[in-house]
Amino acid sequence: METEAAAPVASAPDDDIIDGFRLEERTHQGGMASLWRVRRVDGDDAMPLIMKVPRIRGGDDPATIVGFEVEQMILPALSGPHVPRFVAKGDFTGRPYIVMERIGGETLRARLDAAPLPIDEVADIGWRVATALHDLHRQHVVHLDIKPSNILFREGPGGTRGDAVLIDFGLSRHARLPDLLEEEFEVPMGTGPYISPEQVQFVRNDPRSDLFALGVMLYHLLTGERPFGQPTGVRGLRRRLYRDPVPPRALQPDCPPWLQEIVLRCLEVDPRQRHQSAAQLAFDLQNPDQVLLTRRALRRSRRGPWRTLLRWWAAVGAQPQTEGVDAQTARSPIVLAAIDVAGAETTLLEAVRDTVQRVMQTEPGARLACLAVMRLNRIGMDELMDPDGESRHVKLLVQLKHWARPLVQGLGAAATEHEARITFHVIEAVDPAAAIVEFARRNGVDHVVMGARSSSMIRRYLGSVSAQVVAEADCTVTVVRA
Repeated sequence: METEAAAPVASAPDDDIIDGFRLEERTHQGGMASLWRVRRVDGDDAMPLIMKVPRIRGGDDPATIVGFEVEQMILPALSGPHVPRFVAKGDFTGRPYIVMERIGGETLRARLDAAPLPIDEVADIGWRVATALHDLHRQHVVHLDIKPSNILFREGPGGTRGDAVLIDFGLSRHARLPDLLEEEFEVPMGTGPYISPEQVQFVRNDPRSDLFALGVMLYHLLTGERPFGQPTGVRGLRRRLYRDPVPPRALQPDCPPWLQEIVLRCLEVDPRQRHQSAAQLAFDLQNPDQVLLTRRALRRSRRGPWRTLLRWWAAVGAQPQTEGVDAQTARSPIVLAAIDVAGAETTLLEAVRDTVQRVMQTEPGARLACLAVMRLNRIGMDELMDPDGESRHVKLLVQLKHWARPLVQGLGAAATEHEARITFHVIEAVDPAAAIVEFARRNGVDHVVMGARSSSMIRRYLGSVSAQVVAEADCTVTVVRA
């Protein structure tokens, strides 16, 4: 079990060279590894590089060595903007190291000193990290050590905060590679304040463990306090199986109910009570007006001692109900129904609804976003009111909910259950197809269902919205015709 700590910085001799990489400056020295800024001796560097070298001394914890082997095994299998790009590695038979892309800037650890942070910043950090976790989980990996010091951000336009980058995969689990840590150790692995209840119970394959850790981090950034303190032993770690954190609004009265709902849901003991995927968590953080509020949102104090005692008794010998990363990610998709409720024929609207209903019935863990696009003019003033003096935006929203009513009834779920699964969105755009593609990308949508009108001369020459979405979307697209 680890704790977070700062480390000194020092310079390296000019002649330190490892396998063609010159060590220029040591930028960090931690308990398990040192980081060196490096460059290739031949000068052929397409990006800034950093080298991670394990600290191996006589009597060191064997987990240090095994964890470094795990990272050497997992990092080369990862890709995308949310992880550092792998470059090279050295084996323990010679000199062990990992060379990877160097991400500029400080880790999120520096922002803890400024906590509590503004609500907007906490939500922004949360959805960026959740988006990165969703990308990681889709690559069959559970990180298992999410904390501020393991999160960096790429630079966005104008120096703004860009994509979150996850680092340090020494405790991670890849569903399709051997789990060396589970094979060789029988103690909880992670950083005390952030370890999930199922990790305490020696379960390492559930992606919802990362959502628990993100909830701990959001709680700390929101309130300036850790929800479970900083335990140093297994007994202290087990307290989170039955002891509630103080609700954020008791410490930070400005915390809105929707954000407390999200944070406390992340911190549920039972993984089945949390968001079922990182994409669904990111979706809620970006759409706070769509968050279904429960008793969590209104709490001002911990549950009483009787409730705590019952939870303690239930936790004795209990086994967590978990699933592997591949199964859990696959069964919790986000489905987008893009509906032209104002312009499509009734038969087409019914056909799209029937298709969406079949998808939702076969995917019981799916989240459905119903979307209508209000087309704006490229030139000239837009009429935001209809001839009857009603808001076009509100009218589309009402029509969208009316379209979905038979769908909701067909799912046969209780009111609170379907409200948590289905949300409604009206966006304004000049280019509806581009707006649908961007909405799908930004919200981690896995499947788009939309209708297409019958062919016409105009569509033949100018193309159609559905054809553009099919060509540009990063996910599955089902096009329905009447």
